[in-house]
Amino acid sequence: MSTPFPFTAVVGQDDLRLALLLNAVSPAVGGVLVRGEKGTAKSTAVRALSALLPQVPVVPGCRFSCDPARPDAGCPDGPHEPGAGAERPARMVELPVGASEDRLVGALDIERALSEGVKAFEPGLLADAHRGILYVDEVNLLHDHLVDLLLDAAAMGASYVEREGVSVRHASKFLLVGTMNPEEGELRPQLLDRFGLTVEVAASREPDQRVEVVRRRLAYDDDPAGFTARWADDEAEVRGRIAAARELLPSVRLGDGALRQIAATCAAFEVDGMRADIVMARTATALAAWAGRTDVQAEDVRQAALLALPHRRRRNPFDAPGLDEDKLDETLEEFAGDDESRGENDNESESESDEDPDPDGPGGGGGQPPSEPDGPQGGDTGTQPEAGEGGQPQAPGAGEQQPVRASEPFRTKVLSVPGLGEGAAGRRSRARTEHGRTTGARRPRGALTKLHLAATVHAAAPHQRTRGRSGPGLVVRRDDLRQATREGREGNLVLFVVDASGSMAARQRMSAVKGAVLSLLLDAYQRRDKVGLVTFRGTTAEVALPPTSSVDAAAVRLESLPTGGRTPLAAGLLRAHEVLRVERLRDPARRALVVVVTDGRATGGTEPVALAGRAARLFAADGVASVVVDCESGHVRLGLAGQLAGELGGTAVTLDELRADSIAGLVREVQGGSQGGSKRRAA
Repeated sequence: MSTPFPFTAVVGQDDLRLALLLNAVSPAVGGVLVRGEKGTAKSTAVRALSALLPQVPVVPGCRFSCDPARPDAGCPDGPHEPGAGAERPARMVELPVGASEDRLVGALDIERALSEGVKAFEPGLLADAHRGILYVDEVNLLHDHLVDLLLDAAAMGASYVEREGVSVRHASKFLLVGTMNPEEGELRPQLLDRFGLTVEVAASREPDQRVEVVRRRLAYDDDPAGFTARWADDEAEVRGRIAAARELLPSVRLGDGALRQIAATCAAFEVDGMRADIVMARTATALAAWAGRTDVQAEDVRQAALLALPHRRRRNPFDAPGLDEDKLDETLEEFAGDDESRGENDNESESESDEDPDPDGPGGGGGQPPSEPDGPQGGDTGTQPEAGEGGQPQAPGAGEQQPVRASEPFRTKVLSVPGLGEGAAGRRSRARTEHGRTTGARRPRGALTKLHLAATVHAAAPHQRTRGRSGPGLVVRRDDLRQATREGREGNLVLFVVDASGSMAARQRMSAVKGAVLSLLLDAYQRRDKVGLVTFRGTTAEVALPPTSSVDAAAVRLESLPTGGRTPLAAGLLRAHEVLRVERLRDPARRALVVVVTDGRATGGTEPVALAGRAARLFAADGVASVVVDCESGHVRLGLAGQLAGELGGTAVTLDELRADSIAGLVREVQGGSQGGSKRRAA
């Protein structure tokens, strides 16, 4: 798109626009993470911001955008003498989700480094984004090691590239903006904390505002240049205001009263560490500069809290980000004194303190977006009477029980897929990965990323005489280079197959069952897995949640799961088998772990037990790793779950054995299809 949509033409989304503008005023705020559903102008607003940033003076010919007034002494293209430079627009660099590490940080020519001792460096996206904007769409889908590199560079203001003793450093200061749809998975709390501000965006439910959104978008699509020209004056005004706020920022005073309010607020909401206090202080200062004031007031502290704290209060992935505004107001009022934190600047009029003349200013901000109905439905009770566990016909819906709450989650044993995979990086099963311990060497396929130095030297050494080596340098050819093979951990697809029949609801077991599944979901979140949820009850099975990275979405579906009716175990297994078949086509490298949560009963239809056995053997034939969580209780146990595990070629564990703090071993390997059989470890 050659002509970006004007920033000032974005309808609504006040918090989003304010957060972006505050980072434009003060990049030290630390960037912004934009969370929201699809189609809410997240990317549009971010791309439009770059047109508002001031021109950037650069050293002509420098690939790293050095400032001519203060050139980087360690610039790979330097040294540069201070002097006049050229101006160019601030860049907005987009980082693709599938980018490699070399594309992000840059790459060294290892062959030239070994043979010639030359640091031949090809800059990456971090160099391109220096003194501009680095935008990561769908940041929650970015590989963890790339996110770590990205946030380290943002925190240190520099990027380091090291390959086998060869090191290059260059400055990399940028405004970091990430967008994400929470339905596709969450960021780790540690990564969330590294973003200065977070805003939640949602589509407006006001018809008039939605009409205006459509009207402006259609007008822009019909004539981008003409539409942009109509907003040129508004764009120029905001651009000038950003420049003025940047000049005013060093003069803004953050008094002791405002600092006490900031510290008290962070303590009251029990945020971890001190980063929240620092970000709040910088944000409040930027808010004051944006409003044209030189003193930080209580309203600035309040708005800073609404932008900087919600994402730092999450204790587990199933907690929704948010802030209790009543508690916030009480804390600010309790620690408000008769000093500068309440606005003691007598030269300002009361109207200036009470009114917010600009829609992008600190007013009207920051609470949680309206919650959306999640919409998960239980099993289809249908319109025909359904037979209960005892075989008697039931009235429509009579066999369905209301959803029960899950018991408290606990730390589970590690369930892993046997063998060595090659899936996406994670923390569950062994796999060949780009990061991890070095296990060997091979010829590179494509670009060399991780050099195995000893293997390379060993390959080149026998040819030194024939290559005419005469000096101390090693004569290295492309064919000598060896790629290091590494072993780490991968994330898997953990597919839960949950029995929601009447037998599971008996004796109030469903609360404990949901607690166990919730515990496994939390484990899957920590190990970077994709998850899916298949449930069966009555006469059919359904995919309650297709495979996704959003573990919290699975938790929501689980919480609303009703129970009752017969136990169509075979239907549940067959539906799970179909889900795996489709997922293998989409993501063939990701191995699956099937977790069947049941008491092993199978009722309804003709020969339900035999049919369930045949369905289970399909998983064994495909070599799918599986585990059966045996939910049977009482003094008399039939051992049906163990028999099912044997048909699956997997392992059976009881709910008690699933706990990591049980007496049994600390780690339980799921047996693959080749091993067959069922093993029960005593607690």
